[in-house]
Amino acid sequence: MEYIYDPKSSKAEEFINDREIMESIAFANANKHNRELINSIIEKARECKGLPHREALLLLECDLPEENEKIFKLAMEIKQKFYGNRIVMFAPLYLSNYCVNGCVYCPYHAKNKHIARKKLTQDEIRREVIALQDMGHKRLALETGEHPTMNPIEYVLESIKTIYSIHHKNGAIRRVNVNIAATTVENYRKLKDAGIGTYILFQETYNKKAYQELHPTGPKSDYAYHTEAMDRAMEGGIDDVGCGVLFGLNLYRYDFTGLLMHAEHLEAAKGVGPHTISVPRIRPADDIDMNEFSNAINDDIFAKIVAVLRIAVPYTGIIISTRESKAARERVLKLGVSQISGGSRTSVGGYAEEEKPEDNSAQFDISDTRTLDQVVNWLLDLGYIPSFCTACYREGRTGDRFMRLVKSGQIANCCHPNALMTLKEYLEDYASEDTKRKGEELIKREINNIPNEKVRAIASEYLKELHDGKRDFRF
Repeated sequence: MEYIYDPKSSKAEEFINDREIMESIAFANANKHNRELINSIIEKARECKGLPHREALLLLECDLPEENEKIFKLAMEIKQKFYGNRIVMFAPLYLSNYCVNGCVYCPYHAKNKHIARKKLTQDEIRREVIALQDMGHKRLALETGEHPTMNPIEYVLESIKTIYSIHHKNGAIRRVNVNIAATTVENYRKLKDAGIGTYILFQETYNKKAYQELHPTGPKSDYAYHTEAMDRAMEGGIDDVGCGVLFGLNLYRYDFTGLLMHAEHLEAAKGVGPHTISVPRIRPADDIDMNEFSNAINDDIFAKIVAVLRIAVPYTGIIISTRESKAARERVLKLGVSQISGGSRTSVGGYAEEEKPEDNSAQFDISDTRTLDQVVNWLLDLGYIPSFCTACYREGRTGDRFMRLVKSGQIANCCHPNALMTLKEYLEDYASEDTKRKGEELIKREINNIPNEKVRAIASEYLKELHDGKRDFRF
């Protein structure tokens, strides 16, 4: 199969080649009933080494019931093999919604006069972080609008320093991931030196024409600069990066293919693919008319996208936020999602005090409005281990070092005990009585599933010490 793109190129239009995407869509459409070819791809995917974008798109396009059943079953098997029943928990923290861009799908756009503009002071950040710590969160994703004077890199760096400095009761934020606008190699080095975990940036859409229409003004309108941001981040020393598109902005087939081509590019050019892929869908928001977005996808297509992503990039974490409803989240958890947010607020300053309707500063409407404890309780009912683990980042297991552990299968000897120990911390410090009871029962069962006998024995001892008041053990 001949591909029409250069995954090693540093130029956006060469590693995300429009003609290659259109050829891939035509190939998938022509072969979506080719049972023999589809089954050969499914068998190849069983080796758990991933799939190139054209083959993955063909699985996505397949509408043969028997083959689709095999695809979903394989996705569940791969999810279990690499991630087990662990689900990592996080929360977004919005620092500022000042923005100079004109993105037509985002209420932060510069022309929106309805939204309440806010920027947190360092004291307000402390209050937000204490509120998040009091819920039980250990991992945050920082969010800001793009504004060179209101949200300069110095403000972000100062905020990260503030967040890491706060220790309230037994609370601590141990990993700060950052989702800010595309920037320079120098600024990425500063973020790395500040101790961030993953640098996250959503492409929104890989279709250049659609991208330019959706981003008519502001720095974000530069398609190439935005698309090449991950290369600069890695050049700046950040080896964990997170990609994503906003499904519904453009044809999902196009963006699904572009997303995988971007992952292939990072693997080919930088030696390691994305640490995470996020799969948000367009949501209602202030000053945004959902009727203007005709490419919105339904739950069935969304579930298929998650399943095929899990098959195509088996080692990559898949993130789903509270944009999605409880029912939608439950469906895709077993198909491939490995990280979810809980108890989220998408407004600036929304954790320390509840926002009044007239002061709306939210980026989008939340579908899953449950508290973190309710989400943890729900996950326990479903048989998952809610994990607050940040150990790999803190032990230097990032980038290619993390991927080697995952690919070898050794990650289970780290992740499984770490998940149980951070869950134990949550149960001791924050959980309701019902959640604590369910969590303790799950830990008793799951401790026996740690593969290495020595690790299992040490973890059992650490769990006792956690009950006695000690904190922050990790493998």
